[in-house]
Amino acid sequence: MISAQLPALQVVVPLIAAALCLILSRPLAAWTITFAASAAAMVVSFLLLGAVMDSGAIDYAFGGWAAPFGIAYRIDLVNAYVLMIVSTISTVVSVFARASVASEIEIHNQGFFYTAWLLCLTGLLGIAITGDAFNLFVFLEISSLSSYVLIAMGSDRRALTAAYQYLIMGTIGATFILIGVGLLYALTGTLNMQDLAERLPDLAGTRTARTGFAFLTVGLGLKIALFPLHLWLPNAYAYAPSAVSAFLAATATKVAVYVLLRFVFSVFGVEFALGAMPLAIGLAILGAVAVLSASTVAIFQQNLNRLLAYSSVAQIGYLALGISLATPAGLTATILHLFNHALMKGALFVALGCVAWRIGSSRLQDFAGLGYRMPWTMGVFVVGGLSLIGIPLTAGFISKWYLVLAALEKGWWPVIVVIIAGSLLAVIYVWKVVERAYLAKPPENATKAEAPASMLIPAWLLAIANLYFGSHTGLSVGVATRAAAELFGIAP
Repeated sequence: MISAQLPALQVVVPLIAAALCLILSRPLAAWTITFAASAAAMVVSFLLLGAVMDSGAIDYAFGGWAAPFGIAYRIDLVNAYVLMIVSTISTVVSVFARASVASEIEIHNQGFFYTAWLLCLTGLLGIAITGDAFNLFVFLEISSLSSYVLIAMGSDRRALTAAYQYLIMGTIGATFILIGVGLLYALTGTLNMQDLAERLPDLAGTRTARTGFAFLTVGLGLKIALFPLHLWLPNAYAYAPSAVSAFLAATATKVAVYVLLRFVFSVFGVEFALGAMPLAIGLAILGAVAVLSASTVAIFQQNLNRLLAYSSVAQIGYLALGISLATPAGLTATILHLFNHALMKGALFVALGCVAWRIGSSRLQDFAGLGYRMPWTMGVFVVGGLSLIGIPLTAGFISKWYLVLAALEKGWWPVIVVIIAGSLLAVIYVWKVVERAYLAKPPENATKAEAPASMLIPAWLLAIANLYFGSHTGLSVGVATRAAAELFGIAP
């Protein structure tokens, strides 16, 4: 039955589609294949999420070789949730990419662009679905290498520098992860993550286990862009093509956070990772510093892509704070924010892409009167900005509310102060854009004109999702709560 092959199809469909894009390199054909493959991956991810919610975790052994001897995929509620986020964002943003890429990428390079896009999607989905630690590293490299290519294809020459900087930092992170996986294999003789979880408790006190955990944590910190390992991210988001910034901002760091959650809670266990090792206090300190410092830096940015990039560093700080609480409530807030942050950052970067398509700039000084020149586009930005701040009835408020509740439960009052301070700083940098767009006088020769419908529709889909999941939390909070309970080993 086809339903039994869904885990394999989740990765195989975009991988085959990437090869087809390379062969049929005409822009329209390449875009059509990209959209179709992303939509197919999205359908598969929803089917897998439904199956997991109804029947529990799914194990899929390639070639009939049972784990730990063969490569196995394992889908539980946590990674099914991540698969849904990644594939849905890819589908929505790929619609936006049709006009955006045509205006930013030379026609003879567009086939290569969509090939790299699908390879990146393949890697991100593979990272989330695999149950094998080395296979995870392979998919991580697939997504990373294709990300470097996507960023380097930006029209600004500084995109090459940004891609090179990301390449260096990403390679260092990947090396740390590979060393960590190698140490775990040397210690346990297995790469299957379920098998690792069974063998590591008896070996947790060894120097090898602690060293492997340390290498994995630092490597993943680079991939997540956790402060102070975030230096690659602002330029990467600022100078990449608009569609790439929206896609990566909403997916790449979220998948890296998922990998950290998988190793901390499923492989090593919460008692070792957040108890015996000083990860919890480290994440709490670095998360708080990230929220406050990155939000402050964002206030002074004139390039709005860079502003949103520093805002992303701050949002990653919130995710770190949730993990550091080491409670089911804190983990629920983190998993919930993975989803909500993807919605808000996707909406904001797509809105900036619409502006860049129309006026050719994303600098604050060029936004004068844009609220009247591009009212529908700026409406999306305002909704995304309100969600970023955490205004009630937006998705961002739900994330911060659950994080505040988790901090109260733990008795960590400083975390609540950081959340409030971060929200107030977000008010400042969002307001300066709104003020420029709605209160500044537009240029005399300015005309009222919007981006094409193919760009506005995805933007508004993401904006509406921010509002919908700010008032209807059954799916997002329900799945996040169950997923957190699973990671803590709490029976439903």
